[in-house]
Order: sequence, then C-alpha cells, then structure tokens
Amino acid sequence: MTGHKALTNHEVTICLDGGAVLGPFKATWSTELTSDVRELVKDYDTFLQTGKQSRFKYHLHDSEKRYAHTVVLHFSNVTGIYDRVALSDD
Repeated sequence: MTGHKALTNHEVTICLDGGAVLGPFKATWSTELTSDVRELVKDYDTFLQTGKQSRFKYHLHDSEKRYAHTVVLHFSNVTGIYDRVALSDD
C-alpha cells in the first residue's frame, strides 16, 4: 500500500500462559489508517510496569490482504508479545 504517511508493516505474535500462541498477525499502521497494533504493545508494556490494564480489545488491520483481526486479551494470561516491524526504504 503506497501513499500513506509514516506507513509501517508489523507482524505480531502473542504468547500465552501454557505455551499457546496467537498469530502471527500482519498489521499496518500509519498516520492515516486506524489500527491498534502500536497501542497493543504500548499497553502491554504499561501492564508489565504497573499491573493495571484498562483496555482489552484491539483491532489489527492488514491493509495488504484487507483483513481485520480483533484480539481480546487479558494481559495476565500473556507471557510475551513479539512485534516485528518491516522498515521502509524511504
């Protein structure tokens, strides 16, 4: 997808207690597209620091395949989040 400002392509994998894995989910973020991919990682980091979670539902939009993933998580069941970001050549 070209033409979007500050476009970043993410691949997110969520690891859960007991060894289960969700993903990987491809998701796109830009200043012009609505996607919670960056907020998911920021909110999880805040949870690790404070033990508090205020949000549970995240929408991850894959503009390449035109998919929208909705992920509902309780961070106390998450052991880690891996966010691989493809950097642009711009």
